Amino acid sequence: MKKIIVTISLLTSLFATAQQDAQYTQYMYNTINVNPAYAGSRGALSVFGLHRSQWVGMDGAPTTNTISLNTPLGESRLGLGVSLVSDKIGPTKENNTSVDLSYYIPLNERYKLSFGVKGSLNFLDVDYSKLNIYDPSDPNFQNNIENKLSPNFGAGIYVHSDKSYIGLSVPHMLQTKHYDDNTYSVANERMHMYLMAGHVFDLNYDLQFKPAALVKYVNGSPLQVDVSANFWLYEKLTLGVAYRWDASVSGLAGFQISDQLFIGYAYDAETTRLANYNSGSHEIFLRFEFLNYAKKVITPRFF
Repeated sequence: MKKIIVTISLLTSLFATAQQDAQYTQYMYNTINVNPAYAGSRGALSVFGLHRSQWVGMDGAPTTNTISLNTPLGESRLGLGVSLVSDKIGPTKENNTSVDLSYYIPLNERYKLSFGVKGSLNFLDVDYSKLNIYDPSDPNFQNNIENKLSPNFGAGIYVHSDKSYIGLSVPHMLQTKHYDDNTYSVANERMHMYLMAGHVFDLNYDLQFKPAALVKYVNGSPLQVDVSANFWLYEKLTLGVAYRWDASVSGLAGFQISDQLFIGYAYDAETTRLANYNSGSHEIFLRFEFLNYAKKVITPRFF
């Protein structure tokens, strides 16, 4: 009973305030979803897929599935990205489709400055039959919401080299109401601002260290700060830890199976009272890149 009460309270709080963008622990590999200026920056056609199960064991807990690709456009300075994100929580399901276009300017021999724009379409479904409704005759719960469309756009900048990056982005600039009947609002889309940075330190020939950080600001919500520290061994194995401020601690691991294929996993342990009602969160991803071996970079990119 306590688990059910906590879950209902959580869902009610989420519906009554802002609908948050999907949350990722391995944000350092999933930059394209929050910053359109990242598109094409890896210099190859990169295909990325991720599954996240959050707060496992809690009724109505969020699950997220993401697939994206991004690529440079020939010999131009343009990059293109396409992303699909499916996010479920309780009776709600959101499907977001976005297209990114970037353009970079060389700053010097090492650094590039990229600008990006994002256009997106969000489709919201709410199935009220999945709720335990106190008053079944309440007219607010008689008709499900199906494919409620909300268009949006965003922008970002990204300064990067083979060893460092810093980016600032707002992937959804329009503050929209996915559904509002003048009595209550099921889900609001509020503007999210992301600041990210990371650097790779060469500790020796076979060991590299990469600290990274992501700061997310949403009006009306607490500031979210994620910090991570990853070690890269023999350009094959990645091991690291991460901390989400006042929320969770995480363990991360990744393995470069081949020149083209990389797999990663993360486990989050809650540091809040929600830890009493779930067994943590799991996140796994695959990245596959179509490499041009005539132009292959000798040292693989860490991000």
